[in-house]
Amino acid sequence: MAEDPDVVSRQTEDADVASRRADDPDVVSRRLARESLDRDDATGWFENLYAAAADGEAVVPWDRGTAHQLLVDWIDEAQPDGTGKTAVVVGAGTGWDAELVADRGYDTTAFDISPSAIETARRNHPGSRAHYLVADLLNPPADWHQAFDLVVEIYTVQALPRPLQPTAIHQVTTLVAPGGTLLVIAAAAPDTTSPTAAPSTHAEAQSDAVSDEAQGPPWPLSRATIQSFSTPDLHLIQLDRTPSPTILRWRAEYLRD
Repeated sequence: MAEDPDVVSRQTEDADVASRRADDPDVVSRRLARESLDRDDATGWFENLYAAAADGEAVVPWDRGTAHQLLVDWIDEAQPDGTGKTAVVVGAGTGWDAELVADRGYDTTAFDISPSAIETARRNHPGSRAHYLVADLLNPPADWHQAFDLVVEIYTVQALPRPLQPTAIHQVTTLVAPGGTLLVIAAAAPDTTSPTAAPSTHAEAQSDAVSDEAQGPPWPLSRATIQSFSTPDLHLIQLDRTPSPTILRWRAEYLRD
C-alpha cells in the first residue's frame, strides 16, 4: 500500500524542523547548561560550550565576532580616555569587548571561567594589549577588590541561574575602584516595576524572578535586579532600556564615590 504523500511531506518537514532546532546555537547552549545544572554545576557548561565551539561542534550564541553594539555606543558617547587607568571585562569570552576597551588605552584585564574561551581569545587577538586570564567571577582574586577604573559586565550575570545572580552581582560591584565606572549590559525581563521605584536589596531582586525560570539560560534581568547593582557608594547614574529585533536590553552605568 503506497504511503500518503501528504503524510510523507509532513514527516519530512517535521524532521527538517527538528534537525534545524537541534543545530540552533541557543538550543545547544541550553542543553549543555541543563546537563551541567543537573549535575549541580552551574558554571561548567561554559567550558563545555567553548570547547565544543573550538572543535567546530557548536556555535557560541553571543559570540558576535565584534564588540557588543551597546558597548560600542557607550564608548562613542562617553569617549573614555583609559590612559593610566585599569579596566576589567567580566566573562570576556573570545575577547571582542576587551579589545575595544584596550583600544581606548585602558590596562585591560579580561577573564572567563572557561579555559577554552581564553585560549580562543588569545588565538583571535595575537599581540593584544589585553591580559586574558582564567578566573571565576564567583570567587575572584583578592587583589582585584576595588582595583579597576572601568568594569564591563555583558551577559555574564544573566547566564547564571537566578539563585546565583545576587552573589555574582555583589562580586561585580566589588571590582569597581573608588571613582570608577561600572557598565552593565543585559537582556531585560518584562518590566513590572515603576521606573521611579526605589532600588531593591539583592534578596528582593532574587525574589523578583520572572516565571520563565526553566527556560534559561539566559535569565533576563528585571529592573529590580539591575537596580541591585547599586550600593551605598556605587550609584546608578544612567539606565536605558533599548529595543532589539528579539528582546529589550538594559544598558546601565554606575559611578563609585
